[in-house]
Amino acid sequence: MDESPRYRPLYQQVYDFLVKQIAAGEWGPGESLPSEQALAGRLNVSQGTVRKALDALAADSLIDRRQGKGTYVAEHTQERAMFRFFRLARPGGTRALPTSAGDVLKRRAARGAEVVKLSLKPGAEVYEVTRVRDVDGEPAVIEKIVVPAALFPGLERHDPLPNAIYSLYQREYGINIVSAQEELRADTAKKDDCRRLKLEPGAPLLHIERVAVSLEGNRVEWRVSRCDTTHLVYAVTLS
Repeated sequence: MDESPRYRPLYQQVYDFLVKQIAAGEWGPGESLPSEQALAGRLNVSQGTVRKALDALAADSLIDRRQGKGTYVAEHTQERAMFRFFRLARPGGTRALPTSAGDVLKRRAARGAEVVKLSLKPGAEVYEVTRVRDVDGEPAVIEKIVVPAALFPGLERHDPLPNAIYSLYQREYGINIVSAQEELRADTAKKDDCRRLKLEPGAPLLHIERVAVSLEGNRVEWRVSRCDTTHLVYAVTLS
């Protein structure tokens, strides 16, 4: 491994190398990585250093370590993506799994805020998806999802989109969402919120803006969610 003026501990160099290999498609979603011993020999480092790097990758949900079976690139399955990135729950912490309805997909030029949020060049094209999310059979969330068209060519071919769209990003486009930056604020229901979520004007809403970040560190999705929290809460676990 390399030492440079920006020296990083050896296990972090191994971590960075493995991330680059996964991003480049050396091992696809659900595929197994070489053994710790094989990776140590390939990188000319100790097996303990490899193990520490793999532990860090597992902690970041980039790989799955299965006892007695090996190490695999993590997959954004429908259920996994839902539990990791959909944070609404019933009071008391019971997770609420949403379904999607009424998707509208269109391609257009990026607007000012989208250019900034997704680090796009002015004039770049994006896909915009609007959808209503139902929980327990009732509309609970309006989502607007914006992604760069250059990263997701032919997205309209996958319409209607899957319930957990991150699984589509990974499976069809090789884009792994590994983190999300969210900002939350309280708001009140506007005319469209009332119509689509069956609310009274001025009803309280939770407004969530999310920028999803890929394995390579790129901003690949901006999502705005308008949430009716009459019977739901935003649940996180801090440790």
